[in-house]
Amino acid sequence: MGEYTGWLIDVYTGQHGGVTLWLLCDDGIRRRFHQPFPITFYVSGPFSRLRALWQYLEAQPVPVILARSQRRDLFAGPITVLAVQVEQSSDQPALFRQIFRKFPNLTYYDSDIDISIRYSNDFGLFPLARCQVYAEEDRIKVITPLDSPWENEPQMPPLRILAMAPDVDPKHASPTKLALKFNGHTRHLPLKPARPFLLSVQAILKRYDPDLILAQYGDTWTFPYLLDLAEELKIPFNPNRDTDRAVLRRKEHSYWAYGQTIYRGQQVHLFGRWHIDNKNAMLYGEYGLAGVLEQSRITSLPVQVMARNSPGSGITAMQIQTALRNKILVPYQKQQVEDYKTGGDLINADRGGLVYQPTVGLHYDVAEIDFTSMYPSIMVHFNISPETVRKGLGEPVPDLNLNIDQTPGLVPETLRPLLERRIAIKEQLANLDRRDSRYALLKSRSDALKWLLVVCFGYLGYKNARFGKIESHQAVTAYGRESLLRAKEVAEELGFEVLHLYTDALWIKKEGASKTEDFQPVLDGIVDRTKLPIVMEGIYRWLAFLPSRNNVNIPVANRYFGLFEDGRLKYRGIEIRRHDTPPFIRDMQLSILEQLAAVPKGEELASALPEIVFDLRGRIAELRAGEIPIEDLLITQRVSRELEDYKVPSAVARAGLQLCKAGKQIRPGMVLRFLYTRGKPGIRAWDLPQPFAPASISYSRYIELFIRAAHTIFQPLGVTENTLRDWLLSNASYFAPPGIVQSHTDLFSYWRALQSPNYELNYAPNNTTRSTP
Repeated sequence: MGEYTGWLIDVYTGQHGGVTLWLLCDDGIRRRFHQPFPITFYVSGPFSRLRALWQYLEAQPVPVILARSQRRDLFAGPITVLAVQVEQSSDQPALFRQIFRKFPNLTYYDSDIDISIRYSNDFGLFPLARCQVYAEEDRIKVITPLDSPWENEPQMPPLRILAMAPDVDPKHASPTKLALKFNGHTRHLPLKPARPFLLSVQAILKRYDPDLILAQYGDTWTFPYLLDLAEELKIPFNPNRDTDRAVLRRKEHSYWAYGQTIYRGQQVHLFGRWHIDNKNAMLYGEYGLAGVLEQSRITSLPVQVMARNSPGSGITAMQIQTALRNKILVPYQKQQVEDYKTGGDLINADRGGLVYQPTVGLHYDVAEIDFTSMYPSIMVHFNISPETVRKGLGEPVPDLNLNIDQTPGLVPETLRPLLERRIAIKEQLANLDRRDSRYALLKSRSDALKWLLVVCFGYLGYKNARFGKIESHQAVTAYGRESLLRAKEVAEELGFEVLHLYTDALWIKKEGASKTEDFQPVLDGIVDRTKLPIVMEGIYRWLAFLPSRNNVNIPVANRYFGLFEDGRLKYRGIEIRRHDTPPFIRDMQLSILEQLAAVPKGEELASALPEIVFDLRGRIAELRAGEIPIEDLLITQRVSRELEDYKVPSAVARAGLQLCKAGKQIRPGMVLRFLYTRGKPGIRAWDLPQPFAPASISYSRYIELFIRAAHTIFQPLGVTENTLRDWLLSNASYFAPPGIVQSHTDLFSYWRALQSPNYELNYAPNNTTRSTP
């Protein structure tokens, strides 16, 4: 019997029953093992129908063990069920689909759980777990975990990573080369001639034997191209480490989530190693590979699955693990419906989070105080779970006719270690210099955990959540509103002005308060009164809350920008944060903010405007001269529905129609790129095969977008859009008397004089004299 220690890289259903595991062993060898793994699922319903199902299963060729059992339903409590144990795990999915079609009116439990989650529950293992294996040849006899998914500083394996990238975006043009980076080397392989190209890729895969293939457009172009080419040339090509398995290909699809239509391209999954397409991964750009590995460890979902799935899938996996650990049945379909409510009950319950309209304008020495993962903290602290929220006995929910049973709930038990882990990592980050090499890695892990915590609240009210119920969702928001109001009361009692409240944060200021210790009594008072964890996000040197673009008298809750004392900029709801803002305009707006951030403390921010205006005029001149790269002018927008469903075609719909005419398939949720052009139709899809004529760009349209984005930052400084337009587009003589303005500094000084209530007619820059204009 052999003994091996290493990291669990992959686990999946074996072709001939049981599971297949891959370990990256301490000696550097990647080893494959097999292990028997029967699967049990459960069925409930009328006795006569269960008896008919029993007889049906006995007549099937699939080996099963049937038994009557008592199990616990989360809402109904102990129930009698039929337990169906399938000896070969590879037989279970097909058998379940078969009986579900024949007996659709029965209730099924534990029937569609991912094999990695089942394995994690039975053996305490998870992706990247350290483990010890005793095996006879490749058959596991004993496997033991050596660490926990909740290790603060887990020991990570020495992964071999192969990066692949075509030389151009395949949606825009046909690639001619494929770059492969591995072990400090880069190879650029021409796609033609095809046979040597494919054999070269195959040789690199065999020689380097990567654990992870990180391929740009790997799902949507690279691997489909390689596999189709191999079939065409009749050359055996299998990028799996487990060459007994064929590559798993999943079709493209569109779905609705997080308030928008999302498109996922086709997927290519490998066996024995991972493949991640960072262009087709859900939130890879938010937290990178470190975040994906963190999520995979704690959810038990395979790495390449977690990279492509939403955080909601991760939270669901964690809830399923909690249920399995506590011997609670996992329903195949959601069973709970919303309780009956009167119209008044609905109005009172469905109010969401508390939002306090901000005080528009520029403010100095403002503290931002955030509740740490407020909604998850509320769920954990107040024991809010679908099965604990009901009418009757228990702790009353503020303003709602609901109570909280204090029997430990499934959702709080799931979230508690996740919340504690993120708080611990955030404390590490707070004590690290941002230049520390550990900072970026910890930040990625923290962001990955944040996204899991963010979606856990929404899943309480999600219509298809297995463990969801709208009343628990409403209870969370009720506690959230109450906690934020209590925080506001604490601040005001201590003499602070509350500038803004937004769901889980508040912004406060007080004359003479500019240091952390000045705000500490507020933090202590909030924690004492709400019992929830909070953190000082920072103290702004200056902060601007912006009004509505259509009405300057109407504030907007989440539209602001500011500079923290430590030099960090923060901005929300402005052009730089929008995905459809062209890079040229995004860079311009960031440049303005950075120039304002450079103004020394104590000096007026407006003193930076002359140089900023001079810089902006230069950027407009470059735009008009055609010196801005066309890629920096691209507008990126998402197709929200089928093209024929647009009653009035928007710009992105018109781009989609152009691509359809060129033979490309457009699906809802796809992100398209286009340019504004002169004349009709006014836009031009970027990914059309025909060459693009730069002379057709509508520079006037981009200048309007440019001025609008610049005015967002200028507005709190008292500059109107018309004034800014004059500064940027007109000669000085257009709006100032001859001889007055000789430089951009004089231009600014003249404008400031006109704004002053003490404006004197004899004002003249540069000591020149002039008469009354």
